Amino acid sequence: MFPMEKGVKALVFDMDGVLLDSESICDQIWELLAEQMDLPDIQAAILENRGCNEALMAQNLIARYGEAFDCKKFFSDFRVHFHEVEFSKGIPLLPHVRETLDYLKGRGYRLALATSTRRTTATRQLKAVGIYDFFEACAFGDEVEHSKPAPDIYLKAARELGVEPDFCAGVEDSPNGIISVHSAGFKPIMVPDRILPSDQIKSLCWKIGKPLSTLKEFL
Repeated sequence: MFPMEKGVKALVFDMDGVLLDSESICDQIWELLAEQMDLPDIQAAILENRGCNEALMAQNLIARYGEAFDCKKFFSDFRVHFHEVEFSKGIPLLPHVRETLDYLKGRGYRLALATSTRRTTATRQLKAVGIYDFFEACAFGDEVEHSKPAPDIYLKAARELGVEPDFCAGVEDSPNGIISVHSAGFKPIMVPDRILPSDQIKSLCWKIGKPLSTLKEFL
């Protein structure tokens, strides 16, 4: 289905759950807000929104909880709690991130970022852990019309790099992300974090491995 490994010229990375250990923090905050706002089935809501930008999350939450759901309050409260954690403890790197990026850069791969997080937030967090400069190009969730699982953000990253999708691989941890990568015509690589791949998601993947350093085994 996919060309040989040597056909890969660029790797485009998701951020949350692939590079930064942020998903567990997000889940805890969603659970807290669900308790405060009396929201049922919050785990299902968390799963369906993994990897989405805020606009698509709002659509999903309204579809699940009704037109009266207060998205503005939900996201405002979320940011308050998240910033408390970020600015007091920081958002740490996941294992082996820096060494893997170093390895790939040394092998001549072009590196880019495709995250559903807003530009200002993602840039701040990547600079805080010292990996922002690894990426030649970045595509952010507030810069595309359609969120993951649509392909927009990966196609934007490829355009920014100047590399055709056929020669790109996308590194993701979520089903929404893998669908986005696949739909963009990239080679999907899954590094599972909070969600294990279903058989359907496995069928879309080029490679699956954990931790991130497993990329060194085939690139």
